[in-house]
Amino acid sequence: MSYLKIDHVDKSFQRGAATTEVLKDINLVIDKGEYVSIIGHSGCGKSTLLNIIAGLTPVSKGAVLLEDKEVSEPGPERAVVFQNHSLLPWLSVYDNVALAVNKVFGRTKSRAERHDWIMHNLDLVQMGHASDKRPAEISGGMKQRVGIARGLSMQPKILLLDEPFGALDALTRAHLQDSVMQIHAALGNTMIMITHDVDEAVLLSDRIVMMTNGPSARIGEVLQVDLARPRKRLELVSDRSYIAAREAVLKFLYERHRFVEAA
Repeated sequence: MSYLKIDHVDKSFQRGAATTEVLKDINLVIDKGEYVSIIGHSGCGKSTLLNIIAGLTPVSKGAVLLEDKEVSEPGPERAVVFQNHSLLPWLSVYDNVALAVNKVFGRTKSRAERHDWIMHNLDLVQMGHASDKRPAEISGGMKQRVGIARGLSMQPKILLLDEPFGALDALTRAHLQDSVMQIHAALGNTMIMITHDVDEAVLLSDRIVMMTNGPSARIGEVLQVDLARPRKRLELVSDRSYIAAREAVLKFLYERHRFVEAA
């Protein structure tokens, strides 16, 4: 049985009499515990594919199956962390995470158990000390940590990350990448991440899914990243496997961009 299977998925959007085909015949199997990045040029349907897996966008054709059950709507087993942290500004850090915990575990955990679970997840992203602060009182990187804690607090089978570090400065981005690697190692979550950053994709991923340009984007190549874990970024700078993987992704993206310019 496949853990997550994207089976011959097409996606088109209708606007008046015009139809735009965004994704065409997407096929992908993702194993439990894998970290998969999806990369491609703007407009190739990366976020649309992530939204389909999340159940936020219906397929036009085909199906997404999680443990052989068809995905047709949002559910707590598929948590999403957006580039915009999406925290409610009038609630504290604690209460933003509590919203998810109470929704998912309101009937199965006691108040004390829910409190402990909220703090456990905040501590996991080093935000327990700021539980009483509101979003306006913390930095962008801290907000994103809270967004990750909220996603993890739902105990999802799959954590979906839509360019989660895209709006952050380079140093904050690096710290959060390291945190996500540590969380993935500790919890063994299945993670699927959208990114534009080649180095980020190679550093974090077990496999990198490279999309062709839209419209009617397809999966062009899937690269296996053969780097032992745990990974340390400074040691990887001169690692031959890292360099080769980086070059393979850059070559794919460059060739696709050149194809578009020539068209």
